[in-house]
Amino acid sequence: MGRPGGDTVVLVHGIAMDNLASYYFTVAPACAAAGHQVVMYDQRGHGRSERPASGYRLEDFTGDLAALLDGLRPSGDVHLVGTSFGGTVALDYALHHPGRLASVLVVESEPPTPAWAEKLGGILADAARRLRDERALPWLAEHYGGHEARLGRRSCPLLHGTTAAEDIAASRVPAEDRWRTLDVPVLAVYGGTSDLAETAPHLESLLPDCRTVRVDGYGHSVLVEAPRTVAGILVDWLGSGHRAGAAVRT
Repeated sequence: MGRPGGDTVVLVHGIAMDNLASYYFTVAPACAAAGHQVVMYDQRGHGRSERPASGYRLEDFTGDLAALLDGLRPSGDVHLVGTSFGGTVALDYALHHPGRLASVLVVESEPPTPAWAEKLGGILADAARRLRDERALPWLAEHYGGHEARLGRRSCPLLHGTTAAEDIAASRVPAEDRWRTLDVPVLAVYGGTSDLAETAPHLESLLPDCRTVRVDGYGHSVLVEAPRTVAGILVDWLGSGHRAGAAVRT
């Protein structure tokens, strides 16, 4: 997607109730219109990618991203954009392959830590349990709309047919001191009402080159609920915001 040459923007989607399609309707068109080469892919277990019964630790997803970029061999600068779990994958990749990236932008995400692994593993296990109830999908449709219900239906094979929840909880996570060595500029975007927004000061103090932006009036789904705003922030960042001293839209 986009014109050949120039910078490459790789979009990494979230886990379970997500796939590459979410980017088609949010920030991908704006990135392509700005002249960037845009790469989207379905992570393992999602969309049209294979769904192995096991192998869902964070390092497996990061390894997939590394293999993808090794195969593509993009020219120009490479930027990673990740939402939710996809942002954690992007940050993990940046820590292990810093010389390959120009910047990272994450939306409603956080670096992998033992607390993160335990929390997300628990969320996935709870979602798997809830989705076994035949009333779950009609409830999602009634309270959140048909789109969320369809996403919930699509996530059932991953949550019920794989060891994803257990694997995420057992993921390899870097020691906190390693994050203080990350040599890649990072912009983190949060919904103003999201619980994760409260972690912004810690993230800025943890990463050597990190800025954060809050989008007021939105929560964890800020990417899909305010796509124009997030796209504007992203395009600004790709243009000059990731360079030292440049302004970032707030």
